[in-house]
Amino acid sequence: MSIAARHVEMRVMRALHEAGHELTLAQGRLMAGIDGEGTRLTDLAARAQITKQSAGFLVDQVERLGYVERVPDPTDARARLVRLAPRGREAQREARHVERQVRHEWEQHLGQERMAALQDALTSLREITDPWA
Repeated sequence: MSIAARHVEMRVMRALHEAGHELTLAQGRLMAGIDGEGTRLTDLAARAQITKQSAGFLVDQVERLGYVERVPDPTDARARLVRLAPRGREAQREARHVERQVRHEWEQHLGQERMAALQDALTSLREITDPWA
């Protein structure tokens, strides 16, 4: 599974670089954990399995590059959310496009039935492996 996951990750990163996005893999992994309305830094750190300090460092980097912005948390005036800025949403669209391409290629290789079984199995595994599912 890790080989397949790394393959997708590297395809996404290559496409992002070709589209002019200068993100590192660590920055991309962190940004992948941002929810639609924004995510607290502590949650991003936990999702990326890094320290809050490391997450803060990465957020500072991608904020300077224009990929994210920090906004007030509407549920807690003391907290801030990290959310994708327009440039970050553009990079996310590119990443999702590549993911769809890979999914299509895998379906061509495996066939529809085996691909559906793979997706079903991986979705089921999220129940016991993904604390944010």
